[in-house]
Amino acid sequence: MPSHSFKAIFFDVGNTLLLPFPSVVDICTEVLALRGYTVDPGRLSQALALADQAYEDQYRRDDSFWMKEMDTAKFWIELYELMLNDAGLQEETTELASDIYTAFGQADRWQPYPDVLPTLTRLSEAGFKIGLVSNWDTRLTSLSVETGLSKYLDFVISSANVGLLKPQPQIFELALERAGVGAAETMHVGDHYYADIMGARSVGITPVLLDRKGTVSNADCLVINSLHELVSYLWSH
Repeated sequence: MPSHSFKAIFFDVGNTLLLPFPSVVDICTEVLALRGYTVDPGRLSQALALADQAYEDQYRRDDSFWMKEMDTAKFWIELYELMLNDAGLQEETTELASDIYTAFGQADRWQPYPDVLPTLTRLSEAGFKIGLVSNWDTRLTSLSVETGLSKYLDFVISSANVGLLKPQPQIFELALERAGVGAAETMHVGDHYYADIMGARSVGITPVLLDRKGTVSNADCLVINSLHELVSYLWSH
């Protein structure tokens, strides 16, 4: 059993627990093919990289789109449309982008990372309170059920459902309330420094940065490359 004082572990979802399956490019390619369009995967991948950067730029300028379902959907459809334009498509791009957004609400388009279910099992068996705190649309609750996460969870908080977003302290305070624990007894694990680390730290929760790609050279918090390392840390401290 762990020897520390932590009683709860909160998790981000995208790039932390779930990854697009088989990949974002594959999903987009399949959606386009259903409408009779073919796009070079390499060109689509380059367009996706530009869209990813556009997301980060907007996220830092104004992240309020995460707080309402209508705004969230509008933002992602516009982002996918930007990606399609960059990939060379000019026709039906709004409709295609909407289809892509719909696809990402389906459970078969997501898969837990290999270390997720073993980690959640271990934490649950040890008696930890476990919750999701994610900037996500209102489909997250059903998605967590269909991907097998929910049986380990005490609660699911998505930004569009509660009208709050990371890194706002209020969304973490809500999570603490639902878990029935104090900040000093809680860890939050996520892949995004701005949303996850700064947000958790703002209320006194211990932040853990999950760097699955191994690109973080230095950080002022605990950094792990897999959730197996989280278990090792908890059981050795």
